[in-house]
Amino acid sequence: MNIKIDRELLLRPLATVSGIVEKRHALPILSNLLLEGNQGKLTFTATDLEMQISTHIKTEIADDFQITISAKKLFDITRALPDESKMDIQIEESKVLVKAKKSRFNLQTLPPKDYPVMKKEEKDTVDLKLSQKEFKTLLKQVDFAMAQQDIRYYLNGLLIEVKDNNINIVGTDGHRLSFTSLKLKNPTHPAQVIVPRKTIVELTKLLNDTEDQLEISFTKNQVNFKFNEIDLITKVIDGKFPDYSRVIPQGHNNVFNVDRSLLLDSMLRASILSNDKYRGIRMVLEEGNLKLVSNNSEQEQAEEELEINYKGEKIDIGFNVTYLIDVLTNIQSDKLTIAFNDSSSSCLVTIPDNEKYKYVVMPMRI
Repeated sequence: MNIKIDRELLLRPLATVSGIVEKRHALPILSNLLLEGNQGKLTFTATDLEMQISTHIKTEIADDFQITISAKKLFDITRALPDESKMDIQIEESKVLVKAKKSRFNLQTLPPKDYPVMKKEEKDTVDLKLSQKEFKTLLKQVDFAMAQQDIRYYLNGLLIEVKDNNINIVGTDGHRLSFTSLKLKNPTHPAQVIVPRKTIVELTKLLNDTEDQLEISFTKNQVNFKFNEIDLITKVIDGKFPDYSRVIPQGHNNVFNVDRSLLLDSMLRASILSNDKYRGIRMVLEEGNLKLVSNNSEQEQAEEELEINYKGEKIDIGFNVTYLIDVLTNIQSDKLTIAFNDSSSSCLVTIPDNEKYKYVVMPMRI
């Protein structure tokens, strides 16, 4: 069985599916991808048992076939070949020979019947459609607030909720929380799932910044994303996500608007002399003025001052500067609104004239 294919045509689907393949896995077959030829179509599937990505390309195939082959090796070989190479892939029962000009590679395969393909759940689905750009923007507004390997496993992902004709997405690590929302064009049933961190990371890489359509189907145990000839199925995290509505404060009256990039630059400079371990920074608010102060264990200190439109009471409050830099980096708005209650309460960051985004960060003692 022979396939003749252009390097560039093969490279895109390999790059799409290879990202989730575990380099070292207790099950050797999970280092492989499932390659299927059927009716002029090559389908590529990779899984880590929690998530599965499939995509396909059209090419001339003489006979139907199924093999599993090392995802990393085939991807690395294809990527390393010169541009515009013509590849000749010869498929036998337990081996694959890849040829291009004077390059030859003999690769082992594993039986396709052993490949653990995830089955898509078809019952009780909640379906919605939106543009890839809309969904990718929502993810980037909240994904930085997700936990990374927290013992509270339900925090190691994002809550995606369909409620009151909105899609709400929430991330929290217990120290800060990011919430964003989008009004859906078409009514649909409610749904609520926690999507694992690895899936979110993969989605933000694969989604385009375009108006091209994304279809999402929710079931009790799975979410299915369809876009760009890609079919991504993920299991969901089984757990109870915190009630985010109780975390988002109401009635923080000490408020000011600020230029996002100016505040970000000041935070970055002040953070240089913050304590490496605790990353603390003090925000001292007085009428018309914001002072940022950081100290470290070598008795060094940095100070930054900004003129702001603040008329509230004096507040002196400490935060982990990384949590503030994260929101200033990821929210693409020229202006931000920052609100406090007092020197021991949380900080609320919002976008002016936008009720759909909220970021809450808890204070720390410095």
